[in-house]
Amino acid sequence: MHPTRWGFIVGALLIIGLSRVFFFEKGSDYYFHSHAFIAKFSIFIVIGLLSIIPTLEFLSWNKSLRVGEVPAVSAKKLRLVTAVIHGELLSIAIILLCAAIMARGGWV
Repeated sequence: MHPTRWGFIVGALLIIGLSRVFFFEKGSDYYFHSHAFIAKFSIFIVIGLLSIIPTLEFLSWNKSLRVGEVPAVSAKKLRLVTAVIHGELLSIAIILLCAAIMARGGWV
């Protein structure tokens, strides 16, 4: 899938989530007084910002891939992209934990 489509998907997810906070469910007062929600939302934003690093790297490979060549990637850049992706995966697990905590009404 093209990276700009992912941007639209993440944007839609953010808009839908925020509309639920402000217009549906329990209301913004409930959510913005929940430490679990603040942590969950903050981690979501950090993941979005961190995803810029691998996205830009993958986009830089397009020219090489179009001509059928393997992109040249330095070991340092590969370690950085791998670390970012692993950090994002760990962050998703933390978001799910925060969601479970919120569902039980904890960590307020």
